[in-house]
Amino acid sequence: MQSTSAHVGSVARTAQPSAGIPSIADLRALVRGPVLGPDDPGYDAARVVASGEFDAHPAAIARVADADDVARVVALAREAGLELAVRSGGHSGAGHGTIEGGLVLDVRGLKSLDVDPVGHTAWAGTGLSAGEYTTAAAAYGLATGFGDTGSVGVGGITLGGGIGYLVRKHGLTIDALLAAEIVTADGEVRIVDADADPDLFWAIRGGGGNFGVATRFKFRLHPLDAVTGGVLVLPATPDTVAGFIAAAEAAPEELSTIANVMPAPPMPFLPPEVHGRLVILGMLLHSGDGEAGQRAIAPFRALATPLADMVRPMSYPEMYPPEDPSYRPTAVARTMFLDRVDRDVATTIVEQLEASDASMRVVQLRVLGGAMARVPVDATAFAHRASRIMTAVAAFYEGPDDRPVREAWVTGLAAALRQGDHGAYVNFLGDEGEDRVRAAYPGRTWDRLAAVKRRYDPTNLFRRNQNVPPAEAWTSTVSHER
Repeated sequence: MQSTSAHVGSVARTAQPSAGIPSIADLRALVRGPVLGPDDPGYDAARVVASGEFDAHPAAIARVADADDVARVVALAREAGLELAVRSGGHSGAGHGTIEGGLVLDVRGLKSLDVDPVGHTAWAGTGLSAGEYTTAAAAYGLATGFGDTGSVGVGGITLGGGIGYLVRKHGLTIDALLAAEIVTADGEVRIVDADADPDLFWAIRGGGGNFGVATRFKFRLHPLDAVTGGVLVLPATPDTVAGFIAAAEAAPEELSTIANVMPAPPMPFLPPEVHGRLVILGMLLHSGDGEAGQRAIAPFRALATPLADMVRPMSYPEMYPPEDPSYRPTAVARTMFLDRVDRDVATTIVEQLEASDASMRVVQLRVLGGAMARVPVDATAFAHRASRIMTAVAAFYEGPDDRPVREAWVTGLAAALRQGDHGAYVNFLGDEGEDRVRAAYPGRTWDRLAAVKRRYDPTNLFRRNQNVPPAEAWTSTVSHER
């Protein structure tokens, strides 16, 4: 399917600049949504992203109102040669949702949500946050799995894969993606699915923002009423860390877990004497019935006397607690996959965390498998179906002089932990270079993405992302059979 509306071609034509770089007035004349420049009220708030590492000042921020607005902005950027950043939730670890001096296409106004409670599907605007979507779907006793943070934008997390609290039971976010509305570099608004533009549909399920600006997604919804979930805090020792991962691997697929091995933050539910001690701050969610949930969580509680146990029956949206929008940490991080976390690996984690004096440092461990692993590796652009444990190593830094110190620690610990799986999760990558992007898209996945890129974005307009450049002409043939 080439277009959702007959006038898209005229939309693209009206976006041709008369001469030179377009002004903010030119932009305002083209789009229905507000356009903010540096002198406008609200500009400073609109340019802020989640990470305190980035403080860019775009020349303009176009807060688009619909897919036609997106098409006009894309065409304008293409014809004028503007650097273009696309923003949804603003959680990119590389700061890709903002840009210094260029144009930000901000989709946060695209918040439509049309839930079909009988057919268990929903069309969702990509400006919705995961928390907004989850809360609305829960009113029907339904859910789609996203990540673990409510403020993350639906657009960004979906395009990169989506690993969250339902990953073992229902797979990645992209495994629930049935169709998408996307504006490609030619200014066309396309509806893509397994039958219409199947190669593009394959690529956007894990390939990130390389292929266009997603404006709406059609998701499958899963029945999900009350769950058993919450925070379980345990003392962190080599035995408890290894035991937590072993319990997560042995657990039924209804249980997904996140183990954050870190110094205990000054949370109100922890006694003061625990603050600063190394703990496992575990996030657990069981999506089956209550008694089965309690049985599944019992092995974790048995690892040690919990320092805090807030796991209880709850509604699914309660797994997304309120967030402070002013909290913008500065951190260095690395993402990787591990094959195992035995006692030796756990000892390395604990010793290295204890040796650091960073104000906050963490090794996050997520056991995968289950429904995610049963999808064929070539079915989507997410190439890590067989990976066992997703890991992130991070340390906060305080000022530019402190950053190299923390980066050296993060890099060293990541190297010490590295095993046979050299992959990377694209949604957790920072600005780490082409080799790391290739680690996210190894082998034939990279080749096929590059071929799709050449077909839909041959000039690499959408390059402010974990970029896959267009293939050379001789490698550009794409087959849906591959």
